[in-house]
Amino acid sequence: MSRYTGPKARVSRRLGMNVWGTKGETVALEKRPYPPGEHGRTRRRGNSSEYLLQLQEKQKARFTYGLTERQFRNIFKEASRREGVTGDNMLRYLELRLDNFVYRAGWASTRPQARQFVNHGHLRVNGKRVDIPSYRLRKDDEVTLKDKAREMVLIQWNKDVLDRNPPAWMDMIEDGFGARVRELPVREQIDVPVREQLIVELYSK
Repeated sequence: MSRYTGPKARVSRRLGMNVWGTKGETVALEKRPYPPGEHGRTRRRGNSSEYLLQLQEKQKARFTYGLTERQFRNIFKEASRREGVTGDNMLRYLELRLDNFVYRAGWASTRPQARQFVNHGHLRVNGKRVDIPSYRLRKDDEVTLKDKAREMVLIQWNKDVLDRNPPAWMDMIEDGFGARVRELPVREQIDVPVREQLIVELYSK
Protein backbone atom coordinates (compact mmCIF):
# COMPACT_ATOMS: atom_id res chain seq x y z
CA MET A 1 0.00 0.00 0.00
CA SER A 2 1.39 3.36 -0.96
CA ARG A 3 2.12 5.94 1.69
CA TYR A 4 3.79 9.33 1.90
CA THR A 5 7.58 9.00 2.14
CA GLY A 6 8.65 12.58 1.39
CA PRO A 7 9.95 15.29 3.77
CA LYS A 8 7.60 15.44 6.75
CA ALA A 9 8.74 18.84 8.04
CA ARG A 10 7.90 20.45 4.69
CA VAL A 11 4.32 19.19 4.83
CA SER A 12 3.94 20.29 8.45
CA ARG A 13 5.21 23.80 7.62
CA ARG A 14 2.82 24.02 4.68
CA LEU A 15 -0.15 23.04 6.85
CA GLY A 16 0.97 24.93 9.96
CA MET A 17 0.82 21.96 12.36
CA ASN A 18 2.92 19.00 13.49
CA VAL A 19 1.25 16.34 11.35
CA TRP A 20 3.21 13.19 12.29
CA GLY A 21 4.21 14.22 15.80
CA THR A 22 7.97 13.94 15.34
CA LYS A 23 10.63 16.08 16.99
CA GLY A 24 12.01 17.16 13.61
CA GLU A 25 8.68 18.71 12.65
CA THR A 26 8.51 20.59 15.94
CA VAL A 27 12.00 22.03 15.42
CA ALA A 28 11.20 23.00 11.83
CA LEU A 29 7.99 24.78 12.85
CA GLU A 30 9.83 26.71 15.58
CA LYS A 31 12.74 27.75 13.38
CA ARG A 32 10.70 28.52 10.27
CA PRO A 33 7.06 29.18 11.21
CA TYR A 34 6.03 29.97 7.66
CA PRO A 35 5.18 27.89 4.56
CA PRO A 36 8.07 26.37 2.56
CA GLY A 37 9.19 27.69 -0.78
CA GLU A 38 10.77 30.81 -2.23
CA HIS A 39 7.86 33.04 -1.24
CA GLY A 40 7.09 31.30 2.05
CA ARG A 41 8.09 34.25 4.24
CA THR A 42 5.82 36.70 2.39
CA ARG A 43 2.84 34.38 2.03
CA ARG A 44 0.00 35.27 4.38
CA ARG A 45 -2.05 32.41 5.76
CA GLY A 46 -4.98 34.65 6.61
CA ASN A 47 -5.56 35.70 3.02
CA SER A 48 -6.07 32.19 1.66
CA SER A 49 -8.96 31.44 -0.64
CA GLU A 50 -11.92 29.36 0.51
CA TYR A 51 -10.83 26.45 -1.69
CA LEU A 52 -7.28 26.52 -0.29
CA LEU A 53 -8.57 26.45 3.29
CA GLN A 54 -10.78 23.46 2.48
CA LEU A 55 -7.92 21.68 0.73
CA GLN A 56 -5.55 22.28 3.64
CA GLU A 57 -8.02 20.81 6.14
CA LYS A 58 -8.40 17.73 3.97
CA GLN A 59 -4.63 17.36 3.72
CA LYS A 60 -4.27 17.75 7.49
CA ALA A 61 -6.65 14.86 8.11
CA ARG A 62 -5.28 12.70 5.28
CA PHE A 63 -1.63 13.03 6.29
CA THR A 64 -2.40 12.76 10.02
CA TYR A 65 -4.05 9.37 9.60
CA GLY A 66 -1.69 8.25 6.80
CA LEU A 67 -4.22 7.68 4.03
CA THR A 68 -3.94 7.94 0.26
CA GLU A 69 -6.31 10.26 -1.57
CA ARG A 70 -8.40 7.32 -2.76
CA GLN A 71 -8.66 5.82 0.73
CA PHE A 72 -9.67 9.16 2.21
CA ARG A 73 -12.29 9.83 -0.45
CA ASN A 74 -13.78 6.37 0.02
CA ILE A 75 -14.11 6.98 3.77
CA PHE A 76 -15.85 10.29 3.05
CA LYS A 77 -18.27 8.59 0.63
CA GLU A 78 -19.15 5.96 3.21
CA ALA A 79 -19.55 8.58 5.93
CA SER A 80 -21.90 10.61 3.73
CA ARG A 81 -24.14 7.56 3.17
CA ARG A 82 -24.58 6.87 6.89
CA GLU A 83 -27.04 8.52 9.23
CA GLY A 84 -25.75 11.42 11.27
CA VAL A 85 -23.33 14.26 10.61
CA THR A 86 -20.99 13.39 7.74
CA GLY A 87 -17.93 15.08 9.27
CA ASP A 88 -18.42 13.32 12.60
CA ASN A 89 -18.89 9.96 10.87
CA MET A 90 -15.72 10.47 8.87
CA LEU A 91 -13.57 11.25 11.93
CA ARG A 92 -15.11 8.31 13.79
CA TYR A 93 -14.13 5.92 10.99
CA LEU A 94 -10.59 7.33 10.99
CA GLU A 95 -10.26 6.94 14.75
CA LEU A 96 -11.45 3.33 14.62
CA ARG A 97 -8.70 2.26 12.23
CA LEU A 98 -6.50 -0.36 13.87
CA ASP A 99 -3.27 1.58 13.34
CA ASN A 100 -4.76 4.68 14.96
CA PHE A 101 -6.03 2.54 17.87
CA VAL A 102 -2.50 1.25 18.47
CA TYR A 103 -1.24 4.84 18.49
CA ARG A 104 -3.99 5.99 20.87
CA ALA A 105 -3.22 3.11 23.23
CA GLY A 106 0.32 4.44 23.62
CA TRP A 107 2.09 1.41 22.17
CA ALA A 108 3.53 3.45 19.30
CA SER A 109 5.06 6.94 19.35
CA THR A 110 3.60 7.91 15.95
CA ARG A 111 0.88 6.62 13.65
CA PRO A 112 3.43 5.46 11.01
CA GLN A 113 5.13 3.40 13.73
CA ALA A 114 1.75 1.99 14.75
CA ARG A 115 1.08 1.08 11.13
CA GLN A 116 4.38 -0.82 11.05
CA PHE A 117 3.49 -2.77 14.20
CA VAL A 118 0.20 -3.82 12.63
CA ASN A 119 1.84 -4.76 9.32
CA HIS A 120 4.33 -6.96 11.17
CA GLY A 121 1.52 -8.90 12.84
CA HIS A 122 2.11 -7.84 16.44
CA LEU A 123 -1.61 -7.36 17.20
CA ARG A 124 -4.62 -9.56 17.86
CA VAL A 125 -8.22 -8.41 17.55
CA ASN A 126 -10.59 -10.51 19.65
CA GLY A 127 -7.90 -13.18 19.81
CA LYS A 128 -7.22 -13.33 16.06
CA ARG A 129 -4.12 -12.02 14.28
CA VAL A 130 -4.86 -8.94 12.17
CA ASP A 131 -2.19 -7.25 10.05
CA ILE A 132 -4.35 -4.75 8.14
CA PRO A 133 -3.80 -1.14 9.35
CA SER A 134 -7.12 0.02 7.91
CA TYR A 135 -9.10 -2.68 9.77
CA ARG A 136 -12.05 -0.90 11.38
CA LEU A 137 -12.82 -1.75 14.98
CA ARG A 138 -16.31 -2.00 16.45
CA LYS A 139 -17.74 -1.45 19.89
CA ASP A 140 -16.50 -4.01 22.45
CA ASP A 141 -13.64 -5.19 20.20
CA GLU A 142 -10.51 -6.06 22.18
CA VAL A 143 -7.03 -5.44 20.80
CA THR A 144 -4.06 -7.10 22.48
CA LEU A 145 -0.33 -7.26 21.85
CA LYS A 146 1.10 -10.69 21.09
CA ASP A 147 3.42 -12.17 23.73
CA LYS A 148 6.59 -11.46 21.71
CA ALA A 149 5.47 -7.88 21.08
CA ARG A 150 5.04 -7.29 24.82
CA GLU A 151 8.73 -8.03 25.25
CA MET A 152 9.88 -5.63 22.53
CA VAL A 153 12.06 -2.85 23.95
CA LEU A 154 10.49 -0.24 21.67
CA ILE A 155 6.95 -1.03 22.75
CA GLN A 156 7.97 -1.17 26.41
CA TRP A 157 9.69 2.21 26.05
CA ASN A 158 6.65 3.78 24.36
CA LYS A 159 4.31 2.37 26.98
CA ASP A 160 6.39 3.52 29.94
CA VAL A 161 7.91 6.79 28.73
CA LEU A 162 5.19 8.29 26.54
CA ASP A 163 2.62 7.75 29.28
CA ARG A 164 -0.11 8.71 26.81
CA ASN A 165 -3.60 8.92 28.27
CA PRO A 166 -6.06 6.83 26.23
CA PRO A 167 -9.15 8.61 24.90
CA ALA A 168 -12.44 8.37 26.78
CA TRP A 169 -13.86 5.84 24.33
CA MET A 170 -11.10 3.31 25.08
CA ASP A 171 -10.46 1.07 28.12
CA MET A 172 -6.99 -0.31 28.84
CA ILE A 173 -6.86 -3.99 29.87
CA GLU A 174 -4.29 -6.71 30.60
CA ASP A 175 -1.91 -4.40 32.50
CA GLY A 176 -1.83 -1.98 29.58
CA PHE A 177 -0.96 -4.59 26.95
CA GLY A 178 -4.52 -4.67 25.69
CA ALA A 179 -7.33 -2.21 25.06
CA ARG A 180 -11.04 -2.36 24.37
CA VAL A 181 -13.41 -0.11 22.40
CA ARG A 182 -15.72 0.96 25.20
CA GLU A 183 -17.93 3.02 22.90
CA LEU A 184 -17.83 4.55 19.45
CA PRO A 185 -15.96 7.88 19.62
CA VAL A 186 -17.88 11.15 19.32
CA ARG A 187 -16.46 14.43 18.04
CA GLU A 188 -15.76 15.83 21.52
CA GLN A 189 -13.45 12.87 22.22
CA ILE A 190 -11.32 13.34 19.07
CA ASP A 191 -8.51 15.84 19.61
CA VAL A 192 -7.27 16.11 16.01
CA PRO A 193 -7.21 19.87 15.12
CA VAL A 194 -9.19 19.53 11.89
CA ARG A 195 -12.24 21.51 10.77
CA GLU A 196 -14.12 18.61 9.25
CA GLN A 197 -16.95 20.78 7.90
CA LEU A 198 -14.50 22.34 5.43
CA ILE A 199 -13.62 18.85 4.19
CA VAL A 200 -17.29 18.07 3.70
CA GLU A 201 -17.74 21.30 1.75
CA LEU A 202 -14.71 20.46 -0.45
CA TYR A 203 -15.97 17.01 -1.40
CA SER A 204 -19.56 18.18 -1.79
CA LYS A 205 -18.76 20.51 -4.70
